Amino acid sequence: MLRACFRILAVIAFAMAASGCVSSVLDVENRASQPISAKLVGEMSRKGMAVSDPILIRIFKQESELEVWKRDRTGRYALLKTYPMCRWSGKLGPKQRDGDRQAPEGFYHVSAGMLNPQSQYYLSFNLGYPNRLENALGYTGEALMVHGACSSSGCFALTDQGVAEIYAVAREALRGGQTSFQVQAFPFRMTPDNMAKYRDDPNFGFWTDLKRGYDIFEVTRRQPKVSYCDGRYMFNAEFEGGEPRDPLASCPARIDLEDPAVVAKREADLLAMNAAIANETVPSAHGYADGGMHPSFRKLLKGRGAEALAKMTSTTAVPVSRPEAALADPHEVGEPAASHNRL
Repeated sequence: MLRACFRILAVIAFAMAASGCVSSVLDVENRASQPISAKLVGEMSRKGMAVSDPILIRIFKQESELEVWKRDRTGRYALLKTYPMCRWSGKLGPKQRDGDRQAPEGFYHVSAGMLNPQSQYYLSFNLGYPNRLENALGYTGEALMVHGACSSSGCFALTDQGVAEIYAVAREALRGGQTSFQVQAFPFRMTPDNMAKYRDDPNFGFWTDLKRGYDIFEVTRRQPKVSYCDGRYMFNAEFEGGEPRDPLASCPARIDLEDPAVVAKREADLLAMNAAIANETVPSAHGYADGGMHPSFRKLLKGRGAEALAKMTSTTAVPVSRPEAALADPHEVGEPAASHNRL
């Protein structure tokens, strides 16, 4: 609980720091080559990380947060920093077709060639949607990004200040020898309570598959190996005959055993989910008019307006996308529910 409180305070502090004019602290001309801040380098040092060490990113839609993890001297990943997300679009659930405004959910791998130093949203990197599984399933769409500003049509907007720091950390990890970094995009933090809350959603089976990858990282703090077969994700699996070639074909026989600690977590979470359902302590599922916004930015939007927030989050004052929808969707405990329908 104490750790969660510190994390919430940190992301709110970051959002408030963005309330100044971003052009006064960002180098627009040399944006792609800006060094990592001395403060963040110092944080890496305190956590036993080098600037060149590999990274991993996790994204949570419901919480509107992006986490940057970095491998430390133990060989495992540790949380470096959590960034509040200014805007994402659509609803909870995977992206399936071009133009549906959905931000993607799944596991992606970003290489150096997918970084965009000339983005119209300050800086960006392409997630690589559709991945091999999504492509096999017939999902369509392209250029789904993590970028700056506070505008989204299927992307994750982290403000110019936020994406500048994330971009620099990613750039140095890739320069340090990491071939690509993994991005894990989730609908929400995959806790027993959240799984219980969304148990009636048509995407629940898909989210259960994603949770297997989530659990592996939660337990081991190591990047899960991603495979595709039977039309779904498989994690840390070794198969008879090697990696499956057809994402839609039946999975070959596994020749390995799952990590007992991961299995134990999955079983414990299932028991906790069922207990929450039985005790009727599960909160109502959120509905979304069109995507979400971190509460710290929504507070600024509500208090200062969309035009002011655009200037706070973008060097070119890119307009905030669908601000009315951002104000309609609750994310904080105890906040009144919006009037639109549930998922």
